[in-house]
Amino acid sequence: MNTLEDRARSAQTLLAQAARAPQLSAFVGLDGFVDEILHVVDKRQNAEVYHRLRTIVQLAARFAAAAGKSTNLELVGQITKLGGNGPIMANALAAFGLKVTYLGLLGYPNLHPVFADFAKRAEVHSIAEPGATDALEFDDGKIMLGKHASLKQVTWENIKSRFGRDRFAEKFGRADLVGFVNWTMLPYMSDVWEAILKEICPAMTGPRRTLFFDLADPQKRTRRDILRALKLIGRFEEFFDVILGLNEKEAHEIGAVLGLKPGGAAPEALAEFGAQLAAHLKAGTLVIHPVSCALAIARGKVDLVEGPFTAKPLITTGAGDHFNSGFCLGKLLGLDNRLSLLAGVTASGYYVRTARSPSIAQIAAMMQDPAGNP
Repeated sequence: MNTLEDRARSAQTLLAQAARAPQLSAFVGLDGFVDEILHVVDKRQNAEVYHRLRTIVQLAARFAAAAGKSTNLELVGQITKLGGNGPIMANALAAFGLKVTYLGLLGYPNLHPVFADFAKRAEVHSIAEPGATDALEFDDGKIMLGKHASLKQVTWENIKSRFGRDRFAEKFGRADLVGFVNWTMLPYMSDVWEAILKEICPAMTGPRRTLFFDLADPQKRTRRDILRALKLIGRFEEFFDVILGLNEKEAHEIGAVLGLKPGGAAPEALAEFGAQLAAHLKAGTLVIHPVSCALAIARGKVDLVEGPFTAKPLITTGAGDHFNSGFCLGKLLGLDNRLSLLAGVTASGYYVRTARSPSIAQIAAMMQDPAGNP
């Protein structure tokens, strides 16, 4: 798929356009979490030394063995950090140098301390307390255990009363990139979108800009809710260049709702499935990012690139959000879908290896490294 020449071309284009990044603006929302990254203990040797369960398969076996009995699992905290698809994506965009405004759940009336550094890099506004996530990380994925009570406060009425309708219209109507993420966990997000389409979009002027959506694991939502969300996303295409981002699991879940049969595990099969899925959606660009590759479909054309996969990630929570930020950065800087995909997989690859959000220069350096190291 992608070659060292492809990566070098993407890196050179990013570096040539990097000076434009501080002139670009992003308005992102609307969630917010405090994430605690945790390991699950397999065997403890002593008070200081333990071996962890390294795979979800091992955890599943431990759960299955406890059926009809009981069991005890020890969780060891690794790091407590800002969380939620929105804050992680917005934080990554700020690391690229963009002027970022964030609206979401960061503490109310006072900012939660975990978002203090984020608030130094971006203009942040909060309308409620954050949710909380216990993120169990494994070599083959992660399990997110969430507490979502405060997410019910993300309503159009609260946005208007606690942030301001006019201020929302100004930020939404002028940002080069608008990002609405984590639809699944925000029960009133579709109502918010409908209100924006009715009250804000018709009065907008100026050139078309980019609007990015991420549904975030819609498995728990009903078919009716998902179809409504997809219809609303399609309606925004009248006003924006819309990008819908999905991971592989989400793509198959959306496909099932639309009556599509999943393809095989090979990248080529996923590309064929993605093309079928895109044909059923009204978003201008559909992006699907499995662990080892990524693809984008626009106007019937499929672009597919490999990712810098690592079997031993330092962190996985937030990898998809960094991919999304890298892909959107590429599009904002005028890269085509293929080169934007390379920016996305490299941003994600850098993050999972270092647990840090990269700069544009760091993405470019990783692209140009023959071994794909940060």
